[in-house]
Amino acid sequence: MAQTIGFIGLGIMGRPMAKNLLKAGFPLVVHNRSRGPVEELRSAGAQPATSSREVTERSEVVITMLPSSPDVELVVLGADGIIHGARRGQTWIDMSTISPIVSKKVGEALAAKGVDSLDAPVSGGEKGAIDAALSIMVGGDKAVFERMLPILQAMGKTITHMGPLGAGGFTKLANQIIVAINLTALGEALTLAGKAGLDREQTLKALGGGLAGSRCLDQKTPNYLAGQYNPGFKIDLHYKDLGLIMESARALGVPLPATAVVQELFSALRVRGRGGLDHSAVITLLEDLASGK
Repeated sequence: MAQTIGFIGLGIMGRPMAKNLLKAGFPLVVHNRSRGPVEELRSAGAQPATSSREVTERSEVVITMLPSSPDVELVVLGADGIIHGARRGQTWIDMSTISPIVSKKVGEALAAKGVDSLDAPVSGGEKGAIDAALSIMVGGDKAVFERMLPILQAMGKTITHMGPLGAGGFTKLANQIIVAINLTALGEALTLAGKAGLDREQTLKALGGGLAGSRCLDQKTPNYLAGQYNPGFKIDLHYKDLGLIMESARALGVPLPATAVVQELFSALRVRGRGGLDHSAVITLLEDLASGK
């Protein structure tokens, strides 16, 4: 019989990930700060819970998909949190993008209760989450990873064990460097092409067929063509990730000059009230600069 999974955090990414677990036949208990997504999952076959503690008490594996390090600490270690319902033999899988240092801290607290932990952040955006095609980067004990692999396979296609707890988080930070710089480069290229009078659709087609082609270009082409940047991954969240990246870089003694510039561009977007847009909307700031705004 399939293990009962608890899922906490039903946002843009978490909601379709939880639905894919249901489709794969896993019994699911869900909780979220706002109740709308809980009701949506209930209608799809999940059982609702009123707290993180209750989710844990009713589950064998607990997955969290939350915005930030403080959110994870609160949900796991706070009042009515996961740790208060935890018991020996359970597994916690955190699929959030947070500080690897926090992942280790929380994992150590749960280990004292006999709970195994994996940090397993994802890449692929909302589309990857919907299609169960995420790349999942996993840190933690290899035997625990192998035990949890069928669960991860219900949500992703490329699932890689990277090393001990925290290694998944460091891998995701490396991923976020590439994505942020790639989207900024796309924004610069399309802004230049637009000022030169080139057709955007034809430009994207030409770029996508050569060495400049990328998964970012493929996924974000509809945004660029429509000039609309509804979030698949919000600027606010990527800005948070850029902060984690720069903190880690300072701690490890790694200079990241291009990432530092992109972080400032994302900061400017937030100042202009665009933090809730998709991260591909970095192009809007570049277009503003090119038009003298």
